[in-house]
Amino acid sequence: MHNLKHLFVALFLAGLFVAPSAFADKDALKKALAETMPSIAIDDISDSKIKGLYEVMVGSDVFYVSEDGKYLIQGHMFDLAAKKDLTEDKLAEARAVLINGVAKDQMIIFKAPDNKGTVTIFTDIDCGYCRKLHAEMDKYLAEGITIQYLFYPRAGKDSESYKKAVSVWCADDRNTALTVAKSSSNPPAEKTCKNPVDAHMALGEKLGVRGTPMMVTEKGTIFPGYMPAKQLAEALQQDK
Repeated sequence: MHNLKHLFVALFLAGLFVAPSAFADKDALKKALAETMPSIAIDDISDSKIKGLYEVMVGSDVFYVSEDGKYLIQGHMFDLAAKKDLTEDKLAEARAVLINGVAKDQMIIFKAPDNKGTVTIFTDIDCGYCRKLHAEMDKYLAEGITIQYLFYPRAGKDSESYKKAVSVWCADDRNTALTVAKSSSNPPAEKTCKNPVDAHMALGEKLGVRGTPMMVTEKGTIFPGYMPAKQLAEALQQDK
């Protein structure tokens, strides 16, 4: 969750984070953390690469806690010898699980005839760079890149952008409706139906979407913002 840091600060200021003296095992530490931070759902606690420091997963976020429960660290852990960001690797794994857990019928997909890679993009119909990206869809498809769209109207629920997203989803031909909506200043005919827009937005919040477009690869790597087709194809090759 992108406001995890602010939540920790609030807990400390409120005096709610009371460090226990010692824990015999990870299960005991998890239970204690759940009691001191009840609003945070801890998914997993595992050994980190540093002895005496546990890795704690909360959705698609990671932080570190000393084995005695006395110290909490939020930040990235680097392997200097390997020149590798160990925390980013873990975050990418968590993102991949979340993204790949979305059913295909809950996305709007533009499939490349010769698929060489897939990116899931959080998009806002009224976002300028989202429109630029979509206007170049043929170039992405020609590079073998399949585009899977999830909606993230930045203005929030019940905004005009949100209503457009719902209307596109409820159209008979979603792909065509999305293309028309992104290429026109006129809003699509307003429709309502059961839709996944709220679920898309909730997932975006978990993944810390700050702006659109935001691309997520199958491995959970994030490419924020617009990227030309050839550049994205090269980035996906390096992501394998």
